Amino acid sequence: MDAREWKELEGYVEELQTILVEPVLTPSRFLSTTGAYYHLNNGKVIYREELLKDGGDGSAVIILPITEDNQCILAIEPRVHTKKTVGIGFPAGYINLCENYLDAAGRELFEETGYQADHLQYLTEFYQDEGCSAAYNYGVLATNCKKIGSQKLDDGEFIRYFLCDFEDVEELIDKKYILGANSQLVYERAKRLLKK
Repeated sequence: MDAREWKELEGYVEELQTILVEPVLTPSRFLSTTGAYYHLNNGKVIYREELLKDGGDGSAVIILPITEDNQCILAIEPRVHTKKTVGIGFPAGYINLCENYLDAAGRELFEETGYQADHLQYLTEFYQDEGCSAAYNYGVLATNCKKIGSQKLDDGEFIRYFLCDFEDVEELIDKKYILGANSQLVYERAKRLLKK
């Protein structure tokens, strides 16, 4: 990336960094856990807790969008529990009840960036964290994306989007800007597909 692009990206990271934490002890509104004893076929019994997100299992879609000018769209947003407090990755979001993953991908791409894709293509699927969640994620390649509107973010959601070359994504992974396993996996699957 050139110096102007690095400056723009760094500006977004600085803008969305956490500068103060005010702990509040309240009942959970988004995350909750439930526990159960599981009886195994071998006669053993284990206790496990499950993480629920917004009353559901937290299944989501991660979208690697490529514009009609062959630029990738990255999402930069607060990730307050990480070391940098800001995450850079691909647009992503939860799959609504009775919504398939491709519809969710189109909806989330538009809500987070204002872009719409001509084509959505399956890349991969995986569990988020099998040890404590049933969340099932899908990776989707979105191609020939065009800007058709403005972001439609939820209350409390702050996302800046950033355009870069496909090859720049690998540089951002190597330089530890993109640290989310979801985005790294989706990028690798897209790279493999696009080489064919």
